[in-house]
Amino acid sequence: MAAPDRPNFLAVEIETERLKLVPLSMQWKMDCFREFNADITTYMQWGPPKDPSVVEENIKKSLDELKNGVGLHLVILKKDTDEFLGRVGIEESNTRHPEIGLWLKKSAHGKGYGREAAAAVKQWADEQMDYEYIVYPVDRDNIQSRKIPELLGGKVHESYDKKTNDGRTLHTVVYRIDAPTHGQRSH
Repeated sequence: MAAPDRPNFLAVEIETERLKLVPLSMQWKMDCFREFNADITTYMQWGPPKDPSVVEENIKKSLDELKNGVGLHLVILKKDTDEFLGRVGIEESNTRHPEIGLWLKKSAHGKGYGREAAAAVKQWADEQMDYEYIVYPVDRDNIQSRKIPELLGGKVHESYDKKTNDGRTLHTVVYRIDAPTHGQRSH
Protein backbone atom coordinates (compact mmCIF):
# COMPACT_ATOMS: atom_id res chain seq x y z
CA MET A 1 0.00 0.00 0.00
CA ALA A 2 1.30 3.45 -0.89
CA ALA A 3 2.27 5.85 1.84
CA PRO A 4 -0.19 8.76 2.12
CA ASP A 5 2.44 11.34 1.18
CA ARG A 6 3.56 9.48 -1.94
CA PRO A 7 3.10 11.21 -5.25
CA ASN A 8 0.44 10.01 -7.67
CA PHE A 9 2.55 7.79 -9.92
CA LEU A 10 -0.03 8.04 -12.71
CA ALA A 11 0.68 11.79 -12.89
CA VAL A 12 4.49 11.63 -12.83
CA GLU A 13 6.14 13.24 -15.83
CA ILE A 14 9.87 13.86 -15.91
CA GLU A 15 11.67 15.94 -18.51
CA THR A 16 15.36 16.04 -19.25
CA GLU A 17 17.31 17.90 -21.89
CA ARG A 18 16.35 15.39 -24.60
CA LEU A 19 13.76 13.09 -23.05
CA LYS A 20 10.24 13.02 -21.70
CA LEU A 21 9.33 10.22 -19.28
CA VAL A 22 5.59 9.60 -18.99
CA PRO A 23 3.49 6.89 -17.29
CA LEU A 24 3.12 3.67 -19.24
CA SER A 25 -0.30 3.12 -20.82
CA MET A 26 -1.93 0.86 -23.41
CA GLN A 27 -1.09 3.54 -25.97
CA TRP A 28 2.45 2.10 -26.05
CA LYS A 29 1.47 -1.60 -26.33
CA MET A 30 2.47 -2.09 -29.97
CA ASP A 31 5.70 -0.09 -29.60
CA CYS A 32 6.67 -2.31 -26.66
CA PHE A 33 5.71 -5.46 -28.57
CA ARG A 34 7.66 -4.45 -31.67
CA GLU A 35 10.77 -3.12 -29.93
CA PHE A 36 11.16 -5.58 -27.01
CA ASN A 37 12.67 -8.16 -29.36
CA ALA A 38 15.44 -10.79 -29.29
CA ASP A 39 18.17 -8.14 -29.69
CA ILE A 40 16.89 -6.29 -26.63
CA THR A 41 16.28 -9.33 -24.41
CA THR A 42 19.74 -10.91 -24.88
CA TYR A 43 20.77 -9.96 -21.33
CA MET A 44 17.29 -10.12 -19.76
CA GLN A 45 15.39 -12.74 -17.82
CA TRP A 46 12.49 -12.59 -20.26
CA GLY A 47 12.48 -13.36 -23.93
CA PRO A 48 10.53 -11.32 -26.45
CA PRO A 49 6.75 -11.52 -26.13
CA LYS A 50 5.11 -14.03 -28.46
CA ASP A 51 2.14 -11.77 -29.20
CA PRO A 52 0.68 -8.40 -28.14
CA SER A 53 -1.53 -10.01 -25.47
CA VAL A 54 1.60 -10.73 -23.40
CA VAL A 55 2.52 -7.04 -23.51
CA GLU A 56 -1.05 -6.10 -22.66
CA GLU A 57 -0.93 -8.28 -19.52
CA ASN A 58 2.41 -6.71 -18.52
CA ILE A 59 0.98 -3.22 -18.99
CA LYS A 60 -2.12 -4.11 -16.90
CA LYS A 61 0.13 -5.33 -14.06
CA SER A 62 2.27 -2.19 -14.38
CA LEU A 63 -0.84 0.04 -14.29
CA ASP A 64 -1.95 -1.65 -11.06
CA GLU A 65 1.48 -0.96 -9.58
CA LEU A 66 1.32 2.66 -10.75
CA LYS A 67 -2.15 3.10 -9.20
CA ASN A 68 -1.00 1.55 -5.91
CA GLY A 69 2.25 3.52 -5.75
CA VAL A 70 4.46 0.41 -5.64
CA GLY A 71 6.01 0.64 -9.10
CA LEU A 72 6.87 3.63 -11.25
CA HIS A 73 6.61 2.49 -14.88
CA LEU A 74 7.49 5.13 -17.46
CA VAL A 75 7.84 5.28 -21.22
CA ILE A 76 10.93 7.03 -22.58
CA LEU A 77 10.09 9.45 -25.38
CA LYS A 78 12.30 11.70 -27.43
CA LYS A 79 11.29 15.14 -26.20
CA ASP A 80 11.20 16.95 -29.54
CA THR A 81 9.31 14.28 -31.53
CA ASP A 82 7.56 12.01 -28.96
CA GLU A 83 9.31 9.05 -30.60
CA PHE A 84 9.07 5.92 -28.42
CA LEU A 85 12.56 4.95 -27.21
CA GLY A 86 11.87 2.38 -24.47
CA ARG A 87 10.88 2.03 -20.84
CA VAL A 88 12.36 2.92 -17.46
CA GLY A 89 11.02 2.39 -13.99
CA ILE A 90 11.40 1.77 -10.31
CA GLU A 91 10.19 -1.59 -9.01
CA GLU A 92 9.29 -2.06 -5.34
CA SER A 93 9.25 1.68 -4.85
CA ASN A 94 7.57 1.24 -1.46
CA THR A 95 10.62 -0.54 0.01
CA ARG A 96 13.97 0.61 1.41
CA HIS A 97 15.74 -1.02 -1.58
CA PRO A 98 13.83 -0.25 -4.79
CA GLU A 99 15.16 -1.35 -8.17
CA ILE A 100 15.72 0.73 -11.29
CA GLY A 101 15.42 -1.01 -14.61
CA LEU A 102 15.25 0.15 -18.21
CA TRP A 103 15.41 -0.96 -21.78
CA LEU A 104 15.81 0.96 -25.03
CA LYS A 105 14.92 -0.04 -28.56
CA LYS A 106 17.93 -1.04 -30.68
CA SER A 107 18.00 2.17 -32.76
CA ALA A 108 18.25 4.24 -29.56
CA HIS A 109 21.36 2.45 -28.28
CA GLY A 110 24.66 4.30 -28.01
CA LYS A 111 23.18 7.79 -27.76
CA GLY A 112 23.25 8.23 -23.97
CA TYR A 113 19.47 7.99 -23.59
CA GLY A 114 19.73 5.18 -21.03
CA ARG A 115 22.06 7.18 -18.80
CA GLU A 116 19.89 10.26 -19.15
CA ALA A 117 16.67 8.40 -18.31
CA ALA A 118 18.18 6.51 -15.37
CA ALA A 119 19.74 9.68 -13.93
CA ALA A 120 16.39 11.48 -14.17
CA VAL A 121 14.54 8.65 -12.43
CA LYS A 122 17.23 8.49 -9.73
CA GLN A 123 16.93 12.25 -9.17
CA TRP A 124 13.14 11.91 -8.95
CA ALA A 125 13.58 9.11 -6.38
CA ASP A 126 16.00 11.27 -4.37
CA GLU A 127 13.36 14.02 -4.20
CA GLN A 128 10.21 11.91 -3.76
CA MET A 129 11.15 8.67 -2.00
CA ASP A 130 12.64 7.59 1.28
CA TYR A 131 15.06 4.75 0.54
CA GLU A 132 18.38 3.42 1.81
CA TYR A 133 19.76 2.40 -1.57
CA ILE A 134 18.59 1.53 -5.06
CA VAL A 135 19.57 -1.74 -6.68
CA TYR A 136 20.38 -1.96 -10.37
CA PRO A 137 20.87 -5.52 -11.64
CA VAL A 138 22.59 -6.06 -14.99
CA ASP A 139 24.30 -8.96 -16.75
CA ARG A 140 28.06 -8.79 -16.16
CA ASP A 141 28.68 -9.11 -19.91
CA ASN A 142 26.40 -6.19 -20.81
CA ILE A 143 29.20 -3.63 -20.63
CA GLN A 144 27.21 -0.69 -22.04
CA SER A 145 24.39 -1.20 -19.53
CA ARG A 146 26.85 -1.58 -16.65
CA LYS A 147 28.04 1.98 -17.30
CA ILE A 148 24.63 3.35 -16.25
CA PRO A 149 24.69 2.39 -12.54
CA GLU A 150 28.42 3.13 -12.41
CA LEU A 151 27.78 6.70 -13.59
CA LEU A 152 25.10 6.99 -10.88
CA GLY A 153 27.70 6.11 -8.23
CA GLY A 154 26.74 2.45 -8.01
CA LYS A 155 29.11 -0.19 -6.66
CA VAL A 156 28.75 -3.94 -7.17
CA HIS A 157 26.82 -5.22 -4.16
CA GLU A 158 26.36 -8.88 -5.08
CA SER A 159 26.42 -11.25 -8.03
CA TYR A 160 24.65 -14.47 -8.94
CA ASP A 161 23.76 -16.69 -11.87
CA LYS A 162 20.12 -16.96 -12.87
CA LYS A 163 18.30 -19.08 -15.42
CA THR A 164 16.06 -17.22 -17.84
CA ASN A 165 12.58 -18.34 -18.76
CA ASP A 166 14.02 -19.73 -22.01
CA GLY A 167 16.87 -21.68 -20.37
CA ARG A 168 19.82 -19.31 -20.79
CA THR A 169 22.07 -18.43 -17.84
CA LEU A 170 22.53 -14.79 -16.93
CA HIS A 171 25.54 -13.76 -14.87
CA THR A 172 23.99 -10.93 -12.89
CA VAL A 173 25.83 -8.24 -11.00
CA VAL A 174 23.73 -6.06 -8.73
CA TYR A 175 24.83 -2.50 -8.19
CA ARG A 176 23.96 -0.62 -5.02
CA ILE A 177 23.34 3.10 -5.48
CA ASP A 178 23.12 4.78 -2.09
CA ALA A 179 20.55 7.43 -1.30
CA PRO A 180 21.95 10.91 -0.81
CA THR A 181 22.91 11.69 2.76
CA HIS A 182 20.11 13.22 4.80
CA GLY A 183 21.39 16.77 4.34
CA GLN A 184 21.39 16.37 0.55
CA ARG A 185 17.82 15.08 0.27
CA SER A 186 15.55 17.75 -1.10
CA HIS A 187 12.33 16.96 0.83
